[in-house]
Amino acid sequence: MTPPTILILCTGNSCRSHLAEGLLRAALGDSFRVESAGSKPAGYVHPLGIRAMAEVGIDISAHHSKHLDEFLTDNVETVITVCGNADQVCPVFPGQMNRHHWPFDDPAHATGSEEEQMAVFRRVRDEIARVFQAYAAGRLDALKG
Repeated sequence: MTPPTILILCTGNSCRSHLAEGLLRAALGDSFRVESAGSKPAGYVHPLGIRAMAEVGIDISAHHSKHLDEFLTDNVETVITVCGNADQVCPVFPGQMNRHHWPFDDPAHATGSEEEQMAVFRRVRDEIARVFQAYAAGRLDALKG
């Protein structure tokens, strides 16, 4: 049986959605299929996002930016938007049962030195981790019941 798909959406699919995808995939293991996409994909995953995730032992260097249309025919059970723009343009997927909107600052807009930008990436990564790890714990608990 194919595990349920959780799709994480943001506009560019370059930072927040990839951080969330990596963290949620690590927390849920094989119980769910976790993917990310964007309404206007940037075409790359931000290198500082990749670095921020590597600092916590999660490798997202093989991720790539995808358009949400790639998932319109998939069995998407849950959609989670992590920015306001994605929430406004998000389609309803066939079979979708759950939708959550948890917005986070976009670390791609951080300014200053590389170290100052990394501080923003770390903060957003840690904020996403708190929310998505709690969500994962609830989903895994529900599977036990």
